[in-house]
Amino acid sequence: MLKVARAAVEALAGAGSAAELGPLVQEAVRLEFATIPPYLTAMLSLKPGRNRDIWWAIHDVVVDEMSHLLIGCNLLNALGYRPALDADGFVPRYPGPLPLGIGDDLVVGLEPFSPGLMERVFMQIEEPQEPLTFPVAGAPPEFATIGEFYRTLAEALLALPCDLLPGDPARQVVAPAWFGADRLFPIRTTADAARAVGLIVAEGEGAPGSPVDPDGDVAHYYRFAAIARGRRLVRDPSAPEGYSYTGEPYPFDPDGVWPLTPNQQVADLDRDSEAWQRVHRFRVTFTRLLAALQRCVDGRPGRLDAAMGIMFELKLTGQMLAATPVASGGQHAGPVFLPVHADE
Repeated sequence: MLKVARAAVEALAGAGSAAELGPLVQEAVRLEFATIPPYLTAMLSLKPGRNRDIWWAIHDVVVDEMSHLLIGCNLLNALGYRPALDADGFVPRYPGPLPLGIGDDLVVGLEPFSPGLMERVFMQIEEPQEPLTFPVAGAPPEFATIGEFYRTLAEALLALPCDLLPGDPARQVVAPAWFGADRLFPIRTTADAARAVGLIVAEGEGAPGSPVDPDGDVAHYYRFAAIARGRRLVRDPSAPEGYSYTGEPYPFDPDGVWPLTPNQQVADLDRDSEAWQRVHRFRVTFTRLLAALQRCVDGRPGRLDAAMGIMFELKLTGQMLAATPVASGGQHAGPVFLPVHADE
C-alpha cells in the first residue's frame, strides 16, 4: 500500500482557499505522471504479437493515468494555479519512492513485465486502504493512502467559500475523442472539481464497496491482481464479495517478454552503440511529449492532438528500443524517462 505523508492530508483538510490547494494538487499531478513510466516500461517489454491480453490491460491503465494527469492539470488551472510539467524535478528518478511523501518501503523502478511485478509493485501503487479481497482490521494507520488524499481533496474543494473557481475556463482541456466527455470535462465549479477527483479514485480502486468503477470497468488494483492471478475478475454470486478471479484466463508466455535492463542508465551504455542511439531517440521523443503537454495545459488545449500523436510515437520508439540488445550480458536496452537537455 502506498504510504502518503499524513501531513499532506492534514494540509488539504486545513486549506481554506484555492491558493492553498494549488501546491498540493501539483504534487498529485506529479504522482499521476510518476506511475506512467513504470507501467509503460512493463507494457513495452511485451514482444509484439505476444501476451496481447496483458498488453491491452496495461495499455488501458496507461491511458487512464494520462487522463488523470490531464484532470489534475484542469483542476490546477481551475484553481488559478499553473500546472508545471516543466518544473525541475517533475519527472522522478527511478528506482525510488513516488511523490507526495510516500514511504521508502515501496521503491518503484522501471522493470520488464512479470506477474510478480504486478503484485510486488503495481498492486501496491493502486491498493485501497481496505481491498475487498483483503479486509484490513485494527486501528487506523499512521499514514494515509492515495484514496484518502483524494477524498480529503474533494471535501476541501466543496468547502471553498465560492462555488465558482477562479481559473480561466479557456485553459480547460476537453478531449472527448481521446478520453470521452464523461472522463475529461471542464472544471469550473467546486462540484465539477469534486466529481473529477472522484473519477480518479474510482478508476484506481473501484466504486465504494465494489471492484469496478461507475462505468463498469475493473479498477486498476483489481485489474493488476487479475493479471497476477492469471484470471479475469468476474461477477460470482457464490463469492462473499460477489466477484472472483474465475473469468477468462490472462495467458502468459514468459518467452514473450524482452529481457529489458531494469532501471536502465544512460551512462552504462556505449555512446557509439545502437542501444545508446535508441535510448537517446526515446529520450528526445519523451522530451517533446512533455513540452507538448505543457503547451496544452498552458492555455492551448487544442494542442492535445499533437501531444497524443507524440505519445503514440513514444510507444513505437519504445518498441524498437525494447528489441535492441545491449552489447553484453544478454539483456536488452530499457527506456529512460529523462528529458534531454540542449547540451547533450
